[in-house]
Amino acid sequence: MLILSRRPGESLHLGDDIKITILSVKGQQIKLGLDVPEHLPVYREEIYRKVHAQNASALELDNNDLMVAATLWIKDTR
Repeated sequence: MLILSRRPGESLHLGDDIKITILSVKGQQIKLGLDVPEHLPVYREEIYRKVHAQNASALELDNNDLMVAATLWIKDTR
């Protein structure tokens, strides 16, 4: 992990398209401003982990689902 120190009002650039600005620091909270291309999703870490877990769960193969799908397909083709 790269660790950098910045003060409020200072920014970081990630490549040519992403700019992160430190807007304020208040106690344990830091307010960030993100200039990110619209097509690039931005998630808070806790949301990103939930989305990732749900996507992994949706991809799990369940043999019962396959048997039900096969049964429906066989009924439709007769």
